[in-house]
Amino acid sequence: MIPAVLHHTAPAVTWIKVETPVFDLTAVVLGSFRLAGALLVLALALGLLMGAALVRARRRSRSSPLDAVSLHLDTRG
Repeated sequence: MIPAVLHHTAPAVTWIKVETPVFDLTAVVLGSFRLAGALLVLALALGLLMGAALVRARRRSRSSPLDAVSLHLDTRG
């Protein structure tokens, strides 16, 4: 009796036609070039900003870390 009940309640199999996936190598290569270009622009922008910040910080502080232990020669006379 149990096998007959399971046979009648089993779902029907439905077939769906799925097209074969297509691999587009050109899109992959162009996508990688776009990603590399975006990373290049980002790295360049961050490098310029950090370089400008370092130059600005060095110009603001006129004293060197070695000023406390350095020998200063006064040539004004």
